[in-house]
Amino acid sequence: MTLRLYHLPLLLIPLGLCGQLGSEQDVFTRADTLRGSIDPERAWWNVLHYDVRVRPDFTARSITGHTTITFETLTTGRRMRIDLQQPLIVDSIVAEISTFWDTGGSYSTPKLAFSHEGDVLWVDFPKELPADIRMPVHIHYHGVPRAAKSPPWDGGWIWKTDPTGAPWMSVACQGLGASVWYPCKDHQSDEPDHGASLRITVPDSLQAIGNGRLKGVIDNDDGTHTWHWDVSSPINTYNLVPYIGRYIHFGEVYQGVEGPLDLDYWVLAGKEEKARRQFAQVPVMLACFEDWFGPFPFYADGYKLVESPHLGMEHQSAIAYGNHYVNGYMGQDLSGTGHGLHWDYIIIHESGHEWFGNNITTADIADMWVHEGFTMYSEAIYVECTRGKAAAEEYVVGIRRNIRNDRPLIGPYGVNQEGSGDMYPKGANVVHMVRRIMDDDTAFMDMLRGMNRDHRHAIVTSAMFESYMDDRVATDLRPFFDQYLRDVRVPILRWSQNKGRAYVRWDNTIEGFTMPLTFRIAGQDIRMEISDRWRAVEGRMRRRDRVVPDAGWYIGVEPVTRKSLRKEIAIQAKRIANVRP
Repeated sequence: MTLRLYHLPLLLIPLGLCGQLGSEQDVFTRADTLRGSIDPERAWWNVLHYDVRVRPDFTARSITGHTTITFETLTTGRRMRIDLQQPLIVDSIVAEISTFWDTGGSYSTPKLAFSHEGDVLWVDFPKELPADIRMPVHIHYHGVPRAAKSPPWDGGWIWKTDPTGAPWMSVACQGLGASVWYPCKDHQSDEPDHGASLRITVPDSLQAIGNGRLKGVIDNDDGTHTWHWDVSSPINTYNLVPYIGRYIHFGEVYQGVEGPLDLDYWVLAGKEEKARRQFAQVPVMLACFEDWFGPFPFYADGYKLVESPHLGMEHQSAIAYGNHYVNGYMGQDLSGTGHGLHWDYIIIHESGHEWFGNNITTADIADMWVHEGFTMYSEAIYVECTRGKAAAEEYVVGIRRNIRNDRPLIGPYGVNQEGSGDMYPKGANVVHMVRRIMDDDTAFMDMLRGMNRDHRHAIVTSAMFESYMDDRVATDLRPFFDQYLRDVRVPILRWSQNKGRAYVRWDNTIEGFTMPLTFRIAGQDIRMEISDRWRAVEGRMRRRDRVVPDAGWYIGVEPVTRKSLRKEIAIQAKRIANVRP
């Protein structure tokens, strides 16, 4: 007998996508736990706003920075944990402390005591702070930040030059962490409730682009300008980044479902013609995604594409674009179907993250399949909008060739570790199978819109999303999610025939696995719930007929001889009899 993974080619292509995944590891250190967990020194305070000020020195490959973290106290606390990665050096930490315990009105600005533990700063206040107060802390620092080796995958501060030889700088730090260049609470569960400011001081021959809206450019009378950008919405710490270079700007206004949306494009000098041609895809994409996912989540901050010295990243309201103005993924189609060559992968994929990843953010990066699976499925949605539903399904089936099934999609919690890189193609196929299980495109679209409406600018978990989907289908999806998110085995449909009847069951699964399937026998479409026990299919089956599963399900297929079938059914009957009371 031959085992065949349905529509899964034997040639697996390594998936070098745009998210920066952390290194895979099985043994975790105290540093991993500190970075990935919410301990008492992180739990008692909540970030309200970041004000990040940075002055890079291109020649010295160094930065000087000043970050103000405005926070509120959720409970009492005295010791605070802040992240700042070595080899950056802290000069001082100053708090604006209201002497509420004395007069209730005056302020002091004492320097706070702090100590280092690797990439962690332990900061001690002079007295315990009570609950329900707000306070800024100013952190002055400098040094040579970690330089990116192969951004965005092996990230850090990027020191490059453009084709004219002018400095071209940025940061890519997803997975690595925003604390590689500014002090913060470097954990996805705590986005600043009131957004962030980014003030970038550069030579006046360069432009400095950031997230959100440009508030002004200040002439410092020393040959430098400070560009001030402001984000009004909550934002992931790794999404807040500067882009520095010789940029030119153009833009347009998109009439969206919530009114006019500013579209701004910052590209290197000399690239405007190519950019105008390539970025014509943006309004088409926005119309498609607003239809399927609901309103663009950040109207207040606008939409930007910024040419970057790396491939791309989903930096909120300032997406990094480095795909060289060609369609596909650096000119290639990850699905192998040809459908991916009709659009720019970075524009579509990274923009999809504005809904899944930026609007909706997982508390722990172990659940990053929510970001990447839904966002890779947004590529199929774009194909459906522009090339039709059949093409979209071909695209989803095509990306399965990149699935490795090396590790579960969900990683270990609390240690700053993602699951498998399969979170992209396998995650997208999980979403597609949920759509097939629902068997109602209108309800599926309503679910996607509901996710972005009900979890607007919110922190979620995979369990929450699994429950959200489970509540909207008649089938119990819990075994389905356990199989595809927490196990690496691909379910195998075993089928056979006996006395003119077809029999089917699942194999290579977790115990108690059930999932509906649509399949065809002799030209007849059949849909039924299948478990790990043999079950007869309604209708007649001739010896020459075959059970052909619908391509929408990511499964394996294995025919079984009639002799084996009869033997297994007999064993199954005995087991059932033995467990009866």
